[in-house]
Amino acid sequence: MKTSVYSSHYDKLRLWLKAQREEQSLTLREVSERWGKHHSILGKIEQARRKVELVEFIELCEIIGADPHEGLSLLIASMNDKSLK
Repeated sequence: MKTSVYSSHYDKLRLWLKAQREEQSLTLREVSERWGKHHSILGKIEQARRKVELVEFIELCEIIGADPHEGLSLLIASMNDKSLK
C-alpha cells in the first residue's frame, strides 16, 4: 500500500481540509494561532509537503468547524476506488 505524502488518497484529504478552512474564511495564520502551532506547519500540510497525523487532523477539523467523519469518509471512499490505485 502506497503511504506517500503524494498519494492521490492523501491529496483528496488535504484538499478537503483546505477547502473546509477556506469555506470558513479562515487564514492559515488564524487556524495556526488557534492550533498553537506555526503557520508553516499547516501550510506544509496543505501543500503536501508534510503529512497530517490523525490527532492533528481531528484537532484541525474542530478548529475550523468541519466534521472529521466527512473527511475520513472521503479518504476511505478514495481508497476503495479501484481507478485510483
